[in-house]
Amino acid sequence: MRRSILAKIIDLFFPRFCPICGNRLVGEEESICLSCNLHLPRTDTWEKPYDNEMAKMFWHQIPIEKACALFYYKGHSFVSNVLYQLKYNNRPEIATDMGKLLAQEGMRINFFDGIDGIIPIPLARSRQKERGYNQSEEIAKGIAVLTHLPIYTDIVRRTSFKESQTHKNRWQRQQNVEQVFELSPKYKTELACSSAKESPSHLSLDGKHFLIIDDVCTTGATIIACCKTLMEAEPNIHFSVLSIGWAKN
Repeated sequence: MRRSILAKIIDLFFPRFCPICGNRLVGEEESICLSCNLHLPRTDTWEKPYDNEMAKMFWHQIPIEKACALFYYKGHSFVSNVLYQLKYNNRPEIATDMGKLLAQEGMRINFFDGIDGIIPIPLARSRQKERGYNQSEEIAKGIAVLTHLPIYTDIVRRTSFKESQTHKNRWQRQQNVEQVFELSPKYKTELACSSAKESPSHLSLDGKHFLIIDDVCTTGATIIACCKTLMEAEPNIHFSVLSIGWAKN
């Protein structure tokens, strides 16, 4: 995407730097320089979005349609450095730009066909207050810029943050996200009013296809837990998943 003249003028006074190599970003480079972008380990999930190893993690767990990720994720790597920057160094713009990259990849294979809206994995209120933003929501914003899909952040919420998922095995990750999501009070109220035929204006989930966004997908435990909470409101929904990183086993 071409940068505006105003953006280029701002760059003169407030230069941007690549979070991986530290070099100054120039021209049309956004968040990550061209050199580093070319060397990031892209996944092969886009070749078979319905039937790849990432998608198979969700089979028999939730009604999954498609699942893809931009990059393979490993600790102490270029990709982990990018994710660290966007999560802990107050760089939400990196997440937004990564969302645009996800959108570009997805549009190339018609990934977004049939999707009704985007639901970013919510953060616990305390974590979002500490960080100042939800990185998954920033990724979703980048996707929405190009796809024009609506983003829903008021259907499901995270009630608590137990511990980081880092360094936990599959079983521990599942245990760590049990009962940490719930339908938001606002949506519960709208659902109750709709059942009583008092308010037909709430978003009906029946038959909807939602795109779930997370920054990193490892075992899929967090995404599965969130989706199962959504299915408590309406079992007749299905999901697709996008993430920046995928920690392939």
